[in-house]
Amino acid sequence: MPRPATPRKPRARSQARIDSILDAARELLAAEGVASLSIYSVAERAQIPPSSVYHFFASVPAMLEALTADVHAAFRASLQAPVDHDTLHSWRDLSRIVEMRMLKIYNDDAAARQLILAQHGLTEVNQADRQHDIELGHLMFEVFDRHFQLPVLPDDVDVFALAMELGDRVYARSMQLHEQITPRMAEEGMRVFDAYMCLYLPPFLPKR
Repeated sequence: MPRPATPRKPRARSQARIDSILDAARELLAAEGVASLSIYSVAERAQIPPSSVYHFFASVPAMLEALTADVHAAFRASLQAPVDHDTLHSWRDLSRIVEMRMLKIYNDDAAARQLILAQHGLTEVNQADRQHDIELGHLMFEVFDRHFQLPVLPDDVDVFALAMELGDRVYARSMQLHEQITPRMAEEGMRVFDAYMCLYLPPFLPKR
């Protein structure tokens, strides 16, 4: 019997072109915000014809969705990175490690701040962000459950995803006021995350 067809990966040349487009969009986004993006501005920055951009991305929101996926891939990697179990004395220690890793991504990546925290009003990007947050919430649950014996959590609310969204609201407020996540507002965002989690997690949880 013939073998089932397997999905083809983009050819190396096509992937290189996609990467150059997204790199150009990221540079424009970081420097000038979402309003600076158009198919033509990205094409000019990438030094390719606009038709080449249209070939891979039919619209600016399509490019931004791809960039949002890249940002969340970095968040996923931060959650999946090892944590020294012996250094954890309470779940708040783990909470701080996770939040500090995510803050580092925001602080190191201006495009991530523009996409996730700025008020750009792009529905497609916001929907993609919320969908990715659900996935990150599941990963965060797995991280906490790996290190601590968690109580039964509600199944009609994604507690960890909602906690992340609440923390992001504080970081977004800092961006609105200061165009950066200040140390003071970073601390407030982590407090908001912990305060919400305290509604579901007791102060002391047995370690695994």
